[in-house]
Amino acid sequence: MSRTTEHRAGLAEWAGLAVLALPTVLLGLDVTILHLALPSLAVDLRPSSTQELWIVDAYGFLIAGFLITMGTLGDRIGRRRLLMIGGVAFALASLMAAYSTSAEMLIAARAALGVAGATLMPSTLALISNMFADARQRALAIGLWATFFAFGMAAGPLVGGILVEYFWWGASFLPALPMVGIMLLAAPLVLPEYRAPHSGRIDLFSVALSLAAILPIIYGIKQFSKDGLQPYVVGAFVAGLVFAVVFVRRQRVLTDPLLDVGLFRNRAFIVALGMMLAGLVGVGGTMFLVTQYLQLVESVPPLTAGLLYGPPALMMMLSSIVAPLVAQRIRPGYVVACVLAISSGGYVLLAFVESTHGVPMVVIAFSLVYLGLGVIAALGTDLVVGAAPPEKAGSASAMSETVQELGLAAGIALLGSLATAVYRVQISEELPTGLPTDVAHSFGDSLSGAVSVADRMPAGPLEQAREAFTAGVNIAGATGAAAILALAVLSAVTLRHIGTIGGAEATSADERAGEPIGEPAK
Repeated sequence: MSRTTEHRAGLAEWAGLAVLALPTVLLGLDVTILHLALPSLAVDLRPSSTQELWIVDAYGFLIAGFLITMGTLGDRIGRRRLLMIGGVAFALASLMAAYSTSAEMLIAARAALGVAGATLMPSTLALISNMFADARQRALAIGLWATFFAFGMAAGPLVGGILVEYFWWGASFLPALPMVGIMLLAAPLVLPEYRAPHSGRIDLFSVALSLAAILPIIYGIKQFSKDGLQPYVVGAFVAGLVFAVVFVRRQRVLTDPLLDVGLFRNRAFIVALGMMLAGLVGVGGTMFLVTQYLQLVESVPPLTAGLLYGPPALMMMLSSIVAPLVAQRIRPGYVVACVLAISSGGYVLLAFVESTHGVPMVVIAFSLVYLGLGVIAALGTDLVVGAAPPEKAGSASAMSETVQELGLAAGIALLGSLATAVYRVQISEELPTGLPTDVAHSFGDSLSGAVSVADRMPAGPLEQAREAFTAGVNIAGATGAAAILALAVLSAVTLRHIGTIGGAEATSADERAGEPIGEPAK
């Protein structure tokens, strides 16, 4: 049955959405707030280079690894209950991080934050699906949800900068406490409880298989961006894919699977996931390159760089709210295609940015990229969640978030590696002679390496390094422009059968989108 004709949400549901804004903003904050605290905590805790990487990466690894498990767990024990349990765990892990006395303790706290964070995101999306059965209201609510997350990401550098400047690095983890406290008080009053009927126990072997599939792939992607296609990177990919195959085969024979692979027989579900994966690859790579360009090429201070993320975040907020409204009159596939075509202009601008006085152009370019991110996050997530039956909303939400995590990581790896390759080719032709071996290696490896040894070199080679890095950004921008334009065309073609949100033709369109491809899974 179509979900477009369900009853409309009232004041209670919108009040519930306001409560769900708190964990969503909190997760957005946690993505970016640590960046400005790293230098201060490095002085205090003195982590090794490997430990510093794990302080940053442990959160992303664990949140990606546990999303599927937590999404399904919420379907079974109750989505509001899991949200509240996860909120308490997030607050406790934040306290542990804030008062860490060693690098090892902070890494453990960041890992705990990742596991707790994996409970929050699918729970918020699944509850939105429960509260907003009307298709138009659900699309707008998910657009606002994407806006909350964008606001958190944009506020992260500013909030982190202020807290580190006036208090200490650990204070950057403390905003979680009042936000979780308010959520715990309000959630029982305005959020409904929902659990899937006739749900069985969680299959722990499937949990282990899902982790064995996702974590090596995420690890391989991240290491590929650093070291290229090394044997151990290939081994990680192969191991992850093997465990993924075993995981899927097990889900097909379980009575109560951890992940209902039957969802992948829904055409709208598959197309929306593919669109989100491809779109987030461009966003992830661009975010990585723009951050480096602002701080290493243009020498913009971290706090100022955080403020420059304001206009892009505003563009994401605008598109994530407006896109669902426009999609009530124009088919979502065409809305996505149009906005992505405009967004490709941001990648084109990056293809022409120069190594000096390029900050205005980069901010405009990144704003256009984030315009596309807003429509992907809002309409893509709505298509994924809306394609699933209510009892599978948590599982569908978790798949949406997992794909986005993979897309961001893959974007950093692919576009980052492309820009690095261009840098190394160009710099190898201009490497000054007579440099000490360690200096020459750092200078030839990356722009950050060149900046780290700048005090041992004349000014001229550093400018050459900045120009070489900018050339890499140009190539990555041109590649991204072509890819996003292709994605725009594919979105128009593959999503054209989906009707306007809540429109008269939506029922038949949704039914066609929900038709299984082939026979149902046995």
